[in-house]
Amino acid sequence: MSEGTHSTTVGSRTTSWIKMIGGTAILIAGAAVMIQIFRAEPAAAPTDASGKASLNASTPTLASVNGKPIPYDVVARECFDRIGKEVLENMINRTIIMQEMEKRNLSITEAELNQEVLKIAKRFNLPPDTWYQMLQAERDLSPVQYRRDVIWPMIALRKLAGEEIQVSESDMQRAFQRNYGPRVRVRMIMMDNFRRAGEVWEQAKRNPEEFERLARDHSIEPNSKSLGGSIPPISRYSGNADNRAVEDAAFRLKPNEISGLIQVGSNYVILKCEGHTKQVVTDISEVSEQLYDQLTEEKTQERIAQVFDNLKKQTRVDNYLTNISSGGNKTTQTGNYTNKIQQTGTTLPGTKNNRVKQAAGTVPTTR
Repeated sequence: MSEGTHSTTVGSRTTSWIKMIGGTAILIAGAAVMIQIFRAEPAAAPTDASGKASLNASTPTLASVNGKPIPYDVVARECFDRIGKEVLENMINRTIIMQEMEKRNLSITEAELNQEVLKIAKRFNLPPDTWYQMLQAERDLSPVQYRRDVIWPMIALRKLAGEEIQVSESDMQRAFQRNYGPRVRVRMIMMDNFRRAGEVWEQAKRNPEEFERLARDHSIEPNSKSLGGSIPPISRYSGNADNRAVEDAAFRLKPNEISGLIQVGSNYVILKCEGHTKQVVTDISEVSEQLYDQLTEEKTQERIAQVFDNLKKQTRVDNYLTNISSGGNKTTQTGNYTNKIQQTGTTLPGTKNNRVKQAAGTVPTTR
C-alpha cells in the first residue's frame, strides 16, 4: 500500500464529500446494507468461450437490443469503473462516522431525518417534496441518496461534536460588518512572480487608466482576468489572514488610487480602487436573528469538520481499490468533505445561497 504522498489527494476527495453532507439523512440500516454490498470485490461479467458476456440464472437481464441481452453484471461493472472510487470513498466516510456513533451508543431516528429535511426545505420556502424534486433535477440526487449521503452524516457529526455553539457579541458585530457594512469596489491584478509584479505595478502607477488592460494581459486569476480585473466588492472580515491583508489595503485606498504589492500566499496582488459602497443596513437589530442563525450554522460546520478530521486521523483505512492507506498512526488531511455536506444541505440547487452572496468579497487566489 502506498502511504507516502497521497494525503493531499485523499484529503481533497474526502472534504468534498463532507461539504455535500450539509444536510445528510440516511437510515443506518440502509447504509449498512449498501456498505456490505460494496465491500465485495466487484466481479466481471461471466463470459463464454468467445469472451462475450453470457447469462445464467443468477444474472438478471436489465435490457435487450434486438433480442441481445444486456446483463446486470455488465452494467454493474461499467458503473463501477466510472464512479466506483467516489462511491467507495463515500462509503468509507459514512462507515467511519457509523462506527463512532455505535461506539458512543448514539443513533438517529427517522423523525430526526424528516425534521432536518423539512428545516432545510423551509429555508427556501419549499415543501419537502419540491425540495427533493429539485435535488433530483439539479444534483441528480434521489431522496434516498440525499438522506443517506447528506442528511444522515450531517446529523451524526453534529451529535458527535456534542458541544453547544456559542455566538458572541463580537461575532455578531463582525458578521454585521461583513454582510451589511460598506465595501470597496476594486479591480485586481494577481501575479506569481515578484519581479514581474513589480514591473506591472510600476506601469499601473504611471498609467492608472491602463489597469484593465494590464489585468487582461498579466493577471493569473482566470475569472477576473477576462473582466479586466473586476472582482466582487471587498467587505470587512470576509476571509482568512491573506484576505485580511487585501481588505486592509483596499479600505485604505481612495477612488482611482493604486495599492502597493500585497502578498497573498505565494502570489502578489495589485488593487485599483473604484469607489466605496454605502452601509446597507445601519441598525444591527434589524438583522440580528438572521445573523445569529448564519453564525450558528457557520460555527457548526467548522466544528463538525474538526470532528471528522479527528476521526479520519484516528481511523485506519486501507483502500484496496486505490492502494492507499490512511489514518491510524498516520496524520492525514480530510479535504472538503464537510463543505460538500454543507453545500448540498443548505444551498438551493441551481442557485447560489443568498447568504453566501451577502458575504461575498473574498479575493480569489490560485493555489
